[in-house]
Amino acid sequence: MRIPVYSAYTFKKSDGEKRVNYPWMYEPQLSSSSGTSNMIPLPQENSDPHIEENQAVLQDYADAVLYERGPLNPDKHQADPADKAATYTLTNIVPQIKDFYNGHWDSYLDSIRQRLNNYCNGKAYIITGVTTSGNVIRRQNVDRVGIPKYIWSAYCCPSFDSNAPYEVRYKFPTFAAYGLNELVNNYVVEVSPRKLEHLLKREMDVDQNFQLFYRDCISDI
Repeated sequence: MRIPVYSAYTFKKSDGEKRVNYPWMYEPQLSSSSGTSNMIPLPQENSDPHIEENQAVLQDYADAVLYERGPLNPDKHQADPADKAATYTLTNIVPQIKDFYNGHWDSYLDSIRQRLNNYCNGKAYIITGVTTSGNVIRRQNVDRVGIPKYIWSAYCCPSFDSNAPYEVRYKFPTFAAYGLNELVNNYVVEVSPRKLEHLLKREMDVDQNFQLFYRDCISDI
Protein backbone atom coordinates (compact mmCIF):
# COMPACT_ATOMS: atom_id res chain seq x y z
CA MET A 1 0.00 0.00 0.00
CA ARG A 2 1.68 3.16 -1.32
CA ILE A 3 5.12 1.62 -1.06
CA PRO A 4 7.36 0.15 -3.77
CA VAL A 5 7.63 -3.64 -3.82
CA TYR A 6 11.12 -3.48 -5.27
CA SER A 7 13.63 -1.20 -6.99
CA ALA A 8 16.10 -2.33 -9.65
CA TYR A 9 19.04 -0.03 -10.32
CA THR A 10 22.57 0.14 -11.65
CA PHE A 11 25.15 0.54 -8.90
CA LYS A 12 27.60 3.42 -9.35
CA LYS A 13 30.94 3.38 -7.56
CA SER A 14 30.88 6.11 -4.95
CA ASP A 15 32.44 7.48 -1.78
CA GLY A 16 29.33 6.47 0.15
CA GLU A 17 28.45 9.96 1.33
CA LYS A 18 24.79 10.65 1.88
CA ARG A 19 23.35 13.86 0.47
CA VAL A 20 20.61 15.16 2.72
CA ASN A 21 20.07 18.59 1.19
CA TYR A 22 17.69 17.41 -1.53
CA PRO A 23 13.94 17.98 -1.21
CA TRP A 24 11.60 15.01 -1.01
CA MET A 25 9.77 14.60 -4.30
CA TYR A 26 6.77 12.86 -5.83
CA GLU A 27 5.97 11.51 -9.30
CA PRO A 28 3.15 13.51 -10.96
CA GLN A 29 2.43 10.83 -13.59
CA LEU A 30 1.20 8.50 -10.83
CA SER A 31 -1.45 11.00 -9.76
CA SER A 32 -2.67 12.18 -13.15
CA SER A 33 -2.62 10.78 -16.67
CA SER A 34 -1.48 14.21 -17.83
CA GLY A 35 1.24 14.50 -15.18
CA THR A 36 4.84 15.00 -16.17
CA SER A 37 7.40 12.23 -15.70
CA ASN A 38 9.72 14.71 -14.00
CA MET A 39 9.75 14.49 -10.22
CA ILE A 40 8.49 17.54 -8.32
CA PRO A 41 9.19 18.56 -4.69
CA LEU A 42 6.43 17.58 -2.30
CA PRO A 43 4.54 20.39 -0.58
CA GLN A 44 5.55 20.65 3.07
CA GLU A 45 1.95 21.13 4.20
CA ASN A 46 -1.55 20.47 2.86
CA SER A 47 -0.61 18.01 0.13
CA ASP A 48 -2.86 17.67 -2.88
CA PRO A 49 -5.50 14.91 -2.41
CA HIS A 50 -4.68 13.65 -5.90
CA ILE A 51 -1.10 13.01 -4.76
CA GLU A 52 -2.23 11.31 -1.54
CA GLU A 53 -4.53 8.94 -3.39
CA ASN A 54 -1.69 7.01 -5.05
CA GLN A 55 1.49 7.99 -3.22
CA ALA A 56 2.79 8.42 0.27
CA VAL A 57 3.33 12.00 1.43
CA LEU A 58 5.52 13.55 4.12
CA GLN A 59 2.60 13.81 6.54
CA ASP A 60 2.28 10.01 6.57
CA TYR A 61 5.61 9.77 8.36
CA ALA A 62 5.17 12.78 10.66
CA ASP A 63 3.86 10.80 13.67
CA ALA A 64 5.37 7.40 12.79
CA VAL A 65 8.07 7.73 15.45
CA LEU A 66 9.31 4.14 15.15
CA TYR A 67 10.07 4.40 11.46
CA GLU A 68 12.60 6.01 9.18
CA ARG A 69 12.07 6.75 5.50
CA GLY A 70 14.22 3.98 4.08
CA PRO A 71 15.20 4.10 0.38
CA LEU A 72 15.31 0.92 -1.68
CA ASN A 73 17.75 2.62 -4.05
CA PRO A 74 20.02 4.45 -1.57
CA ASP A 75 21.91 7.57 -2.52
CA LYS A 76 25.15 6.03 -1.23
CA HIS A 77 24.96 3.56 -4.15
CA GLN A 78 24.95 6.43 -6.64
CA ALA A 79 27.74 8.83 -7.65
CA ASP A 80 26.29 11.55 -9.87
CA PRO A 81 24.45 14.32 -7.96
CA ALA A 82 21.43 13.97 -10.26
CA ASP A 83 21.27 10.22 -9.60
CA LYS A 84 21.54 10.83 -5.86
CA ALA A 85 18.76 13.42 -6.03
CA ALA A 86 16.51 10.96 -7.87
CA THR A 87 16.52 8.63 -4.85
CA TYR A 88 14.72 11.27 -2.76
CA THR A 89 11.22 10.38 -3.84
CA LEU A 90 8.69 8.69 -1.59
CA THR A 91 8.03 6.16 -4.35
CA ASN A 92 11.53 4.86 -3.52
CA ILE A 93 10.80 4.75 0.21
CA VAL A 94 9.48 2.16 2.65
CA PRO A 95 9.04 2.51 6.42
CA GLN A 96 12.02 0.95 8.19
CA ILE A 97 12.43 0.54 11.92
CA LYS A 98 14.92 3.26 12.88
CA ASP A 99 17.36 0.95 14.69
CA PHE A 100 17.34 -1.46 11.76
CA TYR A 101 17.72 1.26 9.12
CA ASN A 102 20.50 3.13 10.91
CA GLY A 103 22.19 -0.02 12.21
CA HIS A 104 22.38 -3.40 10.52
CA TRP A 105 20.86 -2.36 7.18
CA ASP A 106 23.05 0.73 6.79
CA SER A 107 26.15 -1.35 7.58
CA TYR A 108 25.10 -3.91 4.99
CA LEU A 109 24.59 -1.27 2.29
CA ASP A 110 28.02 0.16 2.98
CA SER A 111 29.68 -3.26 2.90
CA ILE A 112 28.12 -3.91 -0.51
CA ARG A 113 29.28 -0.49 -1.71
CA GLN A 114 32.84 -1.30 -0.69
CA ARG A 115 32.70 -4.82 -2.12
CA LEU A 116 31.47 -3.67 -5.51
CA ASN A 117 33.80 -0.67 -5.53
CA ASN A 118 36.82 -2.89 -4.94
CA TYR A 119 36.07 -6.12 -6.79
CA CYS A 120 33.45 -5.52 -9.48
CA ASN A 121 35.19 -4.75 -12.78
CA GLY A 122 32.16 -3.85 -14.86
CA LYS A 123 28.58 -2.85 -14.25
CA ALA A 124 26.77 -4.10 -11.19
CA TYR A 125 23.00 -4.40 -10.91
CA ILE A 126 21.06 -4.40 -7.66
CA ILE A 127 17.48 -5.36 -6.83
CA THR A 128 16.17 -4.34 -3.43
CA GLY A 129 12.66 -5.02 -2.26
CA VAL A 130 10.27 -5.92 0.53
CA THR A 131 7.80 -8.48 1.66
CA THR A 132 4.69 -7.06 3.28
CA SER A 133 3.48 -7.75 6.80
CA GLY A 134 -0.14 -6.64 6.63
CA ASN A 135 0.66 -3.86 9.11
CA VAL A 136 0.23 -0.23 8.08
CA ILE A 137 0.95 3.31 9.14
CA ARG A 138 -2.37 5.05 9.75
CA ARG A 139 -3.10 8.76 9.56
CA GLN A 140 -6.42 10.28 10.62
CA ASN A 141 -7.82 6.75 11.05
CA VAL A 142 -7.02 5.84 7.45
CA ASP A 143 -4.63 3.09 6.35
CA ARG A 144 -1.91 4.94 4.51
CA VAL A 145 1.44 3.18 4.12
CA GLY A 146 2.27 -0.52 4.22
CA ILE A 147 5.01 -1.67 6.62
CA PRO A 148 7.44 -4.27 5.24
CA LYS A 149 8.13 -7.50 7.10
CA TYR A 150 11.47 -8.21 5.39
CA ILE A 151 13.82 -5.93 3.49
CA TRP A 152 15.89 -7.88 0.94
CA SER A 153 18.53 -7.17 -1.66
CA ALA A 154 20.64 -8.95 -4.27
CA TYR A 155 23.39 -7.83 -6.64
CA CYS A 156 24.73 -9.11 -9.95
CA CYS A 157 28.26 -8.33 -11.18
CA PRO A 158 29.11 -10.58 -14.16
CA SER A 159 32.68 -9.25 -14.49
CA PHE A 160 34.66 -9.34 -11.25
CA ASP A 161 38.18 -9.73 -9.85
CA SER A 162 38.88 -13.46 -9.86
CA ASN A 163 41.93 -12.83 -7.66
CA ALA A 164 39.85 -11.44 -4.83
CA PRO A 165 40.26 -13.16 -1.43
CA TYR A 166 38.12 -16.27 -1.12
CA GLU A 167 35.90 -14.76 1.57
CA VAL A 168 34.89 -12.17 -1.03
CA ARG A 169 35.24 -14.17 -4.26
CA TYR A 170 32.59 -16.75 -3.40
CA LYS A 171 30.08 -13.89 -3.20
CA PHE A 172 30.50 -13.22 -6.93
CA PRO A 173 29.04 -12.91 -9.47
CA THR A 174 25.90 -12.67 -7.34
CA PHE A 175 24.88 -12.75 -3.71
CA ALA A 176 21.91 -11.66 -1.62
CA ALA A 177 20.72 -10.70 1.84
CA TYR A 178 17.60 -10.05 3.90
CA GLY A 179 16.72 -8.59 7.27
CA LEU A 180 13.65 -8.53 9.50
CA ASN A 181 12.15 -5.05 9.76
CA GLU A 182 11.48 -5.32 13.48
CA LEU A 183 12.73 -3.88 16.77
CA VAL A 184 14.43 -7.19 17.70
CA ASN A 185 16.18 -9.94 15.73
CA ASN A 186 16.72 -7.48 12.90
CA TYR A 187 20.10 -8.80 11.79
CA VAL A 188 20.98 -8.81 8.11
CA VAL A 189 21.76 -12.31 6.86
CA GLU A 190 23.78 -12.74 3.67
CA VAL A 191 22.65 -15.77 1.66
CA SER A 192 22.85 -17.23 -1.81
CA PRO A 193 20.34 -15.87 -4.34
CA ARG A 194 18.67 -19.29 -4.36
CA LYS A 195 17.94 -19.07 -0.62
CA LEU A 196 16.53 -15.58 -1.03
CA GLU A 197 14.33 -16.81 -3.87
CA HIS A 198 12.98 -19.53 -1.56
CA LEU A 199 12.18 -16.88 1.07
CA LEU A 200 10.35 -14.70 -1.46
CA LYS A 201 8.36 -17.64 -2.80
CA ARG A 202 7.33 -18.47 0.76
CA GLU A 203 6.43 -14.91 1.76
CA MET A 204 4.96 -13.55 -1.47
CA ASP A 205 2.69 -14.55 -4.33
CA VAL A 206 5.38 -15.03 -6.97
CA ASP A 207 5.83 -17.55 -9.76
CA GLN A 208 7.56 -20.71 -8.58
CA ASN A 209 10.03 -20.32 -11.47
CA PHE A 210 10.92 -16.84 -10.30
CA GLN A 211 14.61 -15.88 -10.56
CA LEU A 212 16.26 -12.73 -9.24
CA PHE A 213 18.56 -12.41 -12.26
CA TYR A 214 18.47 -13.74 -15.79
CA ARG A 215 20.52 -16.94 -16.03
CA ASP A 216 21.55 -16.44 -12.41
CA CYS A 217 23.86 -13.59 -13.44
CA ILE A 218 26.16 -15.88 -15.45
CA SER A 219 28.03 -13.97 -18.16
CA ASP A 220 27.87 -15.12 -21.78
CA ILE A 221 31.64 -14.66 -22.02
